[in-house]
Amino acid sequence: MQTTTIRLDDTMKERIAAAADHAGKSAHAFILDAIAQTVEQVEIDSEFNAIADERWKTILACGKTVSWEDAKAYLAAKSRGESPNRPLTRSTRR
Repeated sequence: MQTTTIRLDDTMKERIAAAADHAGKSAHAFILDAIAQTVEQVEIDSEFNAIADERWKTILACGKTVSWEDAKAYLAAKSRGESPNRPLTRSTRR
């Protein structure tokens, strides 16, 4: 395991110590948890953006979408246990 040094101003160091104490952790454990949570969030965001990019490419390729109002109404009906017809697609091309 490697060691990494970070420089913290006194105010941040005090804030970390207080937050760590409140969480019942050492400052070291608190910092490691914060880094792990941040890395995980960046990975989740990256995966989300990759999925969105792929879906956008599909929309651009086929030129068809469903309006938000139609999709919302469809999903609301499904959540009530109804069997609504699928919303009609519309062309994004003019």
